[in-house]
Amino acid sequence: MFKALIAIGFVACGTSAMAQMSPVGVWKTIDDDTKAEKSLVRIKDNAGVYSGSIEKLLDPAAAKPDAVCDKCTDDRKDKPLLGLTILRHLKQSADDKTVWDGGDIVDPNNGKVYRTRLKPVDGGKKLEVRGYIGPFYRTQVWLRVE
Repeated sequence: MFKALIAIGFVACGTSAMAQMSPVGVWKTIDDDTKAEKSLVRIKDNAGVYSGSIEKLLDPAAAKPDAVCDKCTDDRKDKPLLGLTILRHLKQSADDKTVWDGGDIVDPNNGKVYRTRLKPVDGGKKLEVRGYIGPFYRTQVWLRVE
């Protein structure tokens, strides 16, 4: 009986650790240049397809309640920044189960859309968010809030 309880404990701990290695949750974005906190982004899983929306603006300059994505050129054009879906169509990689890719991310500051890859690191406490255009890429590190 005691061995069974210990085995169940290990399985429960392992499941909790794996859940943290998912991109699902709330993440704090950090400005590349100023290192200032910019926003909180909530990433959700909808039947294996991941998306992320701006839940809160932390940057006082962009925190205007009526701020919109005026530089976006797709269906997000002139949509409010608060609630804007910036990450779309991501799925867990078939080649590397620690990576979510195949989708895109929009930078509301310039309206550019990049192919993207997400990779939880540091035990799921951080998220590497890499945006690509052709062979060029930029990686940001987001911090888990919840």
